Amino acid sequence: MMLQTSLFAAARSRAHGPTAALWHAVEVHRPPSEVDGACEITLCGSLARVSTDEVWPLAASDVCPTCVLLSRR
Repeated sequence: MMLQTSLFAAARSRAHGPTAALWHAVEVHRPPSEVDGACEITLCGSLARVSTDEVWPLAASDVCPTCVLLSRR
């Protein structure tokens, strides 16, 4: 039996109108050097820039609640 684990990276979205910039989770399938600074689709479907300097899950108040929920599955 093969054990499959998911690795998530933190990604920062842009603020759009009245919406604040949030931290999101991105499922990583490539080496961190290939995704650092790249825009990726997050777990909740947003587009955000990956930051390998941050570790997911983030202990912050501006974290996407949907990404938190989906990364725990």
